[in-house]
Amino acid sequence: MMGVRTAGPLTVRGVAVRSAALLTTLALATGCSASGGQGAEGAASGSGKGAATPRMTIGMVSHSGDGDTFWDIVQNGAEQAAAKDNVKFLYAHDKEGAQQAALIQSYIDQKVDGLIVTLAKPQAVKAAVRKAEAQGIPVITINSGGELSRAYGALTHIGQDESVAGRAVGEELNRRHRRKALCVVHEQGNVSLEDRCAGVRKAFRGTVENLDVDGTNAPASQSSVEAKLQSDKDIDAIVTLGAPMAAISVKAKEEAGSSAQLATFDLNSAVVKLLKAKDVTFAVDQQPYLQGYEAVDLLWLHKANADVLGGGRPVLTGPALVTEKDVPKLTAYTGRGTR
Repeated sequence: MMGVRTAGPLTVRGVAVRSAALLTTLALATGCSASGGQGAEGAASGSGKGAATPRMTIGMVSHSGDGDTFWDIVQNGAEQAAAKDNVKFLYAHDKEGAQQAALIQSYIDQKVDGLIVTLAKPQAVKAAVRKAEAQGIPVITINSGGELSRAYGALTHIGQDESVAGRAVGEELNRRHRRKALCVVHEQGNVSLEDRCAGVRKAFRGTVENLDVDGTNAPASQSSVEAKLQSDKDIDAIVTLGAPMAAISVKAKEEAGSSAQLATFDLNSAVVKLLKAKDVTFAVDQQPYLQGYEAVDLLWLHKANADVLGGGRPVLTGPALVTEKDVPKLTAYTGRGTR
């Protein structure tokens, strides 16, 4: 992964984002010079020697499928924090819950000092997560399954409340006077994606229909969305639940001759270009860079200073709605892999 710097402030509209964790960790990094840690400026630029605390190994297991650019951004954040904190960072992923559990077990066997996991398939990984904690390995959950994080014994959860994010999208669709929305689910059984569509349905005054597609098969996904739009001309809004699916759905919409407005969860450089071209009307930013960065940093702080954030509640990194007005800053940040 390329070296990156922490992103500057971005003006967004929509639901307020709670990112006190970032301020806390940067403040602590600035004040830890007595123990050999570098200042915040060095941490942000990737320069300096990093913390003088003992070397740690932290493993992350996500539910990402192949080619999901969202997780590249999460890894960028995790690796930046790891460089600052004298941490060896390991990453593995699989979209199948059983394989996620096996990957967690492999990190337990390696006796890592901390684990970062997602709970997209919570029942599948529950036993493995609890086994890690029983063996004294602290766990932080990120991105998905925040409502189960505390019950599973994790130190905290870092991410956005998916139901709240979905409702923010539904409310925005109301403001845009949409009447029928298609919610494109690119991974069946992922509880976070289901929560997003359910949140849209709860707030939207029109109707919402879910469409299951295989997010790892772009041509088949495009064909499914295109066929749905051709068969139902009443659809005037499309909601995709991940950045790669947004670009696929834009092509499907064009082929179907649909005038539906398209909104998406998550950002990448392609979505920023689509926002600029007004092919995507708005996007929900949950700041994946922060999810990776804060998870590594908090495990380091827990080891070095017995710190815990959240007070039993998730540390929220989103949602925030961004539009074409935010494109100038977003272009710079996505170009360096931090948004």
